[in-house]
Amino acid sequence: MDLSPRTIERLSKYRRLLEKYKKPDGDYIFSHHLARLLDLTSVQVRRDLMLIGLTGNQRKGYNIRELIQIIGKTIDEEQGHNIAIVGMGNLGRAVTRFIRKNKTKMNIVAGFDIDPVKISEEVDGVPCYHVSTIRSYIKKLSVDIAVLTTSADAAQDITDLLVNSGVRGLLNFTSVHLDVPSRVYLKDYDIMTSLEEIGFFIKHPEKSI
Repeated sequence: MDLSPRTIERLSKYRRLLEKYKKPDGDYIFSHHLARLLDLTSVQVRRDLMLIGLTGNQRKGYNIRELIQIIGKTIDEEQGHNIAIVGMGNLGRAVTRFIRKNKTKMNIVAGFDIDPVKISEEVDGVPCYHVSTIRSYIKKLSVDIAVLTTSADAAQDITDLLVNSGVRGLLNFTSVHLDVPSRVYLKDYDIMTSLEEIGFFIKHPEKSI
């Protein structure tokens, strides 16, 4: 199934919304309702759902339980993914708690840091180890995704270590451009760029159309 990153992103949002509200309109939901809740067009929603083999009932819309189930089969790994958080400062701890409290197959199994105070502590049941042990624990715990919340100056070195240890996916919360091989999927989460985008469009609301 050939799905773009943006499509996967929207499917994830559809599921989280449906899980949160469960039954917005009873057992079924129309594409225009789902679109309105996520500020999308109903055409976009229907196109996304057709890509994963779903067509709605003209009178009732989409069966919510079926919708959640098929999205899960499409975007989830059956056994889930093991995740490590690298950098257990305030941001790393917040990310850990956020992921742990959500219903997901993303399993945080380890945190890493250089601060002796944080090492051997637990955040929501997640143990923290020294970064020098990354290679052994990544392999021991079968970690395939890492979330990077380190300082900017350490980001590339830590990334190289993670990639060489077998990590195949990275979520980058730092402001640094990271170089990774093509076999590794990298997603940047740039807070400053997002804030500057918001700032521009509240200053020029006519350009957001």
